[in-house]
Order: sequence, then C-alpha cells, then structure tokens
Amino acid sequence: MNLLHHSAAVLALTTGLLALPAQAEVVQQQNVSGNPIYDVEAPPAYSMIGDLLIARPLLIAATAVGTVAFVVSLPFTALGGNVKAAGKALVVDPGKEAFVRCLGCTTSGYNRD
Repeated sequence: MNLLHHSAAVLALTTGLLALPAQAEVVQQQNVSGNPIYDVEAPPAYSMIGDLLIARPLLIAATAVGTVAFVVSLPFTALGGNVKAAGKALVVDPGKEAFVRCLGCTTSGYNRD
C-alpha cells in the first residue's frame, strides 16, 4: 500500500474514534442500552475504551504480581495468622476489579437486586 492508502486508513480510524464519545453521549441520554447492569451506571464509550486498553491489562498484571507476592509471603502470613486478609488484598480484590467489574464502570460486581 502506498502513502495515500495509509493516510486514508489512519484518517478514517481517527475520525471513527473521535465520533465515539458523541455517540455514547446520545445513548447515555436516551438510556437505550437495555442491559440491566447499565441501568444504574451507563459508562460512556471513551471510558470503556480506556478501561479495556489501559485499566484491565494493568489490573490483570496486578493480580498476577499479587498472586506471586501472596505465594512468596505465605509462610510469613501463615505464622502471623492473616492468610485470608493477605489473599483478599493481594489476589481477590485486583482480580475482582479486573474480571467482575463491567467495562467502563467504577463499581465492581453486578448491580442485580
């Protein structure tokens, strides 16, 4: 592909990405998602994209690093009697934020009654 094709492709993708927040704002104002998870919190598209590309990989890495730290510290936490608290802080909390929280939402878990 020549330079013109590359430039046109980059321009088309950039224009499409720039239009996402405007489209998300319209959807949020109309609240037409239909998904009960998003009835309480309807995150905009740029929030979802940032969450997908930045926050989730960092949270998954934090879960992996926390798991390694938990295994390394396990003998000491067992002697101290706080294995459950260490496991929750190092593995469960980052894992819950990475895998249970809806895309772009600020609260973890499902908003079901």
